[in-house]
Amino acid sequence: MIGESVGFVRGVRVAGPGRELLPTDEPVDLVLADGVIADIAPTGNLRPAGVVVEGEGGWLLPGLWDHHVHVLQWALAADRVPLGEISSAHEAAAIMALAPLSDGRRIGSGFRDGLWADAPRLDLLDAATGDVPTYLINADVHSVWMNSAAFRRERFAPVASGMLVEEDAFEISRRLNAVEADVADGAVERMARAAAARGLVGLVDLDMTWNDEPWQRRAARGFDALRVSYGTYPQHLDRAIAEGLRTGDRVRGGRNDLVRVGPLKAITDGSLGTRTAACAHPYPGDPANRGLLTVAPDDLVEMMTRATAAGLACAIHAIGDVANSHALDAYAVTGAVGTIEHAQLVAHADIPRFARLGVAASVQPEHALDDRDMTDAIWAGQSAQPYPLRALADSGANLRFGSDAPVAPLDPWAAMASAVFRTRDGREPWQAHQRVEIGTAIAASTAGGSTTPAEIAPGAVADLVIVGVDPLTADERALRSMPVRTTLVAGRVTHGV
Repeated sequence: MIGESVGFVRGVRVAGPGRELLPTDEPVDLVLADGVIADIAPTGNLRPAGVVVEGEGGWLLPGLWDHHVHVLQWALAADRVPLGEISSAHEAAAIMALAPLSDGRRIGSGFRDGLWADAPRLDLLDAATGDVPTYLINADVHSVWMNSAAFRRERFAPVASGMLVEEDAFEISRRLNAVEADVADGAVERMARAAAARGLVGLVDLDMTWNDEPWQRRAARGFDALRVSYGTYPQHLDRAIAEGLRTGDRVRGGRNDLVRVGPLKAITDGSLGTRTAACAHPYPGDPANRGLLTVAPDDLVEMMTRATAAGLACAIHAIGDVANSHALDAYAVTGAVGTIEHAQLVAHADIPRFARLGVAASVQPEHALDDRDMTDAIWAGQSAQPYPLRALADSGANLRFGSDAPVAPLDPWAAMASAVFRTRDGREPWQAHQRVEIGTAIAASTAGGSTTPAEIAPGAVADLVIVGVDPLTADERALRSMPVRTTLVAGRVTHGV
């Protein structure tokens, strides 16, 4: 049934936005036509037409979105050595010594060295891996640990730590992601089908490349598993403007309208794990280090002004509180529309500015739990609020949830569970006062975000997901393991029956 257009959905309970519009919590039927919801009524009151999906009492929500994905890097991560559970540099080096080869290289990803007792070193990795080029990509992608053979292969000057950070690390990631088009597109297609199986109908692709080219190719081939909005980076801004790319426009050459131009993505500071997020107070044990701004404030204003004039929205990476302040300042000066990506450490005075300026907070709730121990240790001396989900929601900010895959797995239910319960693996909730309600989390996981969510209502686009457990009453484990029965994009089946 994958790919078929549905005309009728029978016997579902509405659990997401739009539920408040219905007179009852009892099962309803939906008529779908031309990719939209044509009618809704209590079960048995509408005449079935076309292909029928039996809801069997399942719960219906608007289709889910991940608002921050590095699509190809996440798709390729399945073939790389996972390092997320590694606890030391010695252990990581030993694992990579036995890793399988990929095009003559060993590639691992997902390590978090922020709390390791020992530090990555070039000689340590060399002793374990020898002359095989070996690459370990940090979970936050802001650093890469390489051996001498890899430095020679990439023609980078070796450093004693073996660690490249920020733009040098991004360049290595771009090179590792430069696979043949057929390989890339096959991996992306598999990734998209897996995402649909978790109820995803759309994502924002922020791969660090000229994304217009691969998405033109995929759209021309008939890619139809998800809606995609793809970003452009500053090094390609001139090209995007010259070629007339505008946010919301359909990709050129596509066979459908699912793939569209997205925002300008600019990275203005580093990350917590790399200790490069731009913060008001120094990092522990290093009084000279307050992180770094990778885009000067004046340059950011100029860049956002040009993008706005050309019809491009903005997505500004800001993790530290100083970076968030500068990004908000730039939105205020330029009148740009868009998001701040991450917003992991925000000054208390800046929290209400998101809503006042109409800037959406594109956040990744799983990061709060991934980073909880590092945050408590590395940001203990900061006065700003880390991962302020509830504070942002209470101020009226529009929350948009995502994963930042491959930094965290692409799973909207994991993001919702982390936002609602602020715990995982049986630990005590972390900063429980920043938990949000499940209704907010569901809305933040739809196309429009928490303040302007997609709804289940006549006239709405039929991007829908039917699940087997009521998310409004599910506990943390049930939410994470949510059984997804059927996913529809514009009324067409992308997963399920």
